Amino acid sequence: MSIKLYCMGESGNSYKAALALELSGLDWEPIYVDFFGGEARRPEFRAINEMGEVPVLVDGDLTLTQSGVIQMYITEKTGKFGGKITADQREVMRWMFWDNHKLSSQAGMTRFLMNFLPKDKRPKEVIEFTQGRLKAAYATLDTHLKGRDWIVGDGITNADLSCCGYLYYPEPFGFDRKDWPNIDRWLSNIQNTPGWKHPYDLMPGSPADRA
Repeated sequence: MSIKLYCMGESGNSYKAALALELSGLDWEPIYVDFFGGEARRPEFRAINEMGEVPVLVDGDLTLTQSGVIQMYITEKTGKFGGKITADQREVMRWMFWDNHKLSSQAGMTRFLMNFLPKDKRPKEVIEFTQGRLKAAYATLDTHLKGRDWIVGDGITNADLSCCGYLYYPEPFGFDRKDWPNIDRWLSNIQNTPGWKHPYDLMPGSPADRA
């Protein structure tokens, strides 16, 4: 029985889990959740995840939510992406939690405000504020990646899969790879990993589907 990932292509947090599954070699299938159509708020979905969010991983009788927890489960199951030693594992988690608080949370909200709200409802001041916070996060990550191919150690880990979650999306939210050369190089390293796919190719659901 394959693992099921309830997800949508427009969700960077879903992408973190989907990319980890794809690169791990595990047998899995994406199950599209029409988030913008209100599916995540319906009782049927809330029975799967009371938080009303994607992604949700279902592996037999096990159901997991939150992308970081799902990534850790994939590491437990395959031994991949977790780092080599205890010190590396702690460092991987440090960057995952930093991403969840400083990078993905800001990027996801800013991208939503700038692209998925009606133009007359986009809060200019909020967008400018979150873009400022994102710029500080990009600077932190770009500085850390100077002279490094990966965030932790000498291979791809959950730290990379987490921090890249929103950075491949084409919709504007204040990120341009050319402005951050170390991030740009690192994103290319991830793209060159066998099995890599763009979020809209890896999961169903994209803005074009709703156009």
